[in-house]
Amino acid sequence: MKDTPPSAARHPVITLTAVVLASLLLPISLTGASVAMPGVAADFHNGLAAGQWIVNGYDLTFASFMLAAGSFADRFGRRKVFLTGIALFALCSLISALSNGIVLLDIARAVAGVGAAAVLTSGSALLAQVFDGPARAKAFGVFGTAVGIGMAFGPFVAGSLSTNFGWRSVFLVPAIAGAVVVALTVFLPESRDPQATRVDWAGTFTFSGALAALIAALLEGSQLGWASPFNIAAYAVFAVLLVAFVYVERHQERPMFDLKLFSQPQFVSLCVGVVALVFAFTPLLVYLPTYLTAVKDQSTMHAGVDMLMLTVPTIFFPMIAGALLRWIPVRHMVTASVALTAIGAAWLTVLSPDVSNWAALGPFAVIGIGIGVSFGVMDGAAVSSVDAERAGMAAGMFNTMRLAGEAIGIAVAGTLLATFTRQQIGSKLDAYPGPYGHQPGALADALNQGQLSGPTDTVPAASRAAFHQIGADAFTSGLHQLLWILAAFAAGATLLVAVVGAKSRAAAAAQAEQTAPDQAEADTNVPVGA
Repeated sequence: MKDTPPSAARHPVITLTAVVLASLLLPISLTGASVAMPGVAADFHNGLAAGQWIVNGYDLTFASFMLAAGSFADRFGRRKVFLTGIALFALCSLISALSNGIVLLDIARAVAGVGAAAVLTSGSALLAQVFDGPARAKAFGVFGTAVGIGMAFGPFVAGSLSTNFGWRSVFLVPAIAGAVVVALTVFLPESRDPQATRVDWAGTFTFSGALAALIAALLEGSQLGWASPFNIAAYAVFAVLLVAFVYVERHQERPMFDLKLFSQPQFVSLCVGVVALVFAFTPLLVYLPTYLTAVKDQSTMHAGVDMLMLTVPTIFFPMIAGALLRWIPVRHMVTASVALTAIGAAWLTVLSPDVSNWAALGPFAVIGIGIGVSFGVMDGAAVSSVDAERAGMAAGMFNTMRLAGEAIGIAVAGTLLATFTRQQIGSKLDAYPGPYGHQPGALADALNQGQLSGPTDTVPAASRAAFHQIGADAFTSGLHQLLWILAAFAAGATLLVAVVGAKSRAAAAAQAEQTAPDQAEADTNVPVGA
């Protein structure tokens, strides 16, 4: 049942413009925040964990509230939730730009993620409402391309803004663009699901709380110690809430997260594949710019240009992958995308202070192609792997798995990178005076926030070259260790996806063979003239 004003049908172009512009801002806000981290650290002198929450807080709430936002949109109205989400996103972006400390910035970023979840879920529902038939396919094609462009050019746009106007502009520009979308919402139609009579509050709080506890433990572990009381408590909260979430969803009449979908082999293989992809790819969007600005002393704009080698393939290869589906089965395409990402992550270990960034063009391109292929096939395959009446549920769960994988991947990668860098520094700073002498953790934290020239300036001029070399070598070695882990994780996922995908194909073939005789017998029993 649709609750649409008569004027809505006259504004499909405005609806598409509003949804696409809003969706374009979401990935830019994720990758842009990572580019802003060095400038934020220079102004606020914050620790590494606090700086990482600029990115992780946004991604965490984005993932946690995805399914809940879909429930809100069905229950209270898609246009209303879209307006609320983009207004919240724009307001929090403005607060981020004007913040006077790291705590306010982190809080604003976390709340902005809630708005982003509302925008993405209700925005896609609005497009499905306004467009039909071939026009709907074209509209969603534009929608998907916009998300890809936002991810591809996010580091470059943010780097350009940060270099020329300061880190605050990275948040101010999305705030202005969000205000434009708010103005356009007056033309959008309204609709709701008449069967959506309640919101799964218990599922929302247990899932969001479990994910938040896990991310907090992963981020703070390297700072406070993995066996610290905080970490032990956080892991305990995660375990309790996760068990509670499973219990709640198994006893819901209309659960927002239908755990029965995990009995579908193809759906499971796609979830494993997408988690492996974002786990290996998204941390590169966050931490490669900090490596380039710290070790290679590049401006954020220059780092953003270099990142285009990694991200531009994600724009073109979804279309190429879609065309190749006529000849190559989906399961082979998914397996290939994860395998390419594993190969590229291992190959990227060629990156070092003394090697031109052009030497990394090959691995950058391989990773970008792998991710681009997945964009072209995985979402449609996830929805098609289940019964039609559960397609919306499957889409929501699949995107939740993707975003949760991003949030956990960024947290794990950041913690590992800081730990590996600190281990590589070891006692090499003991001979240096200043705040970083005997403090390998302090330099590791600075490096992971894109800062090396500042710490280098704290030692006598005669020692700066050697100090800089210690930091650059340690960060490079730490990055290489992280890349090998990401590559190994993706390689293992490649095997799992291939095996589970083959089993799903065999199961489908067996079911088809069993169905055919039953159907033939049913046909012979049809009365003449029926």
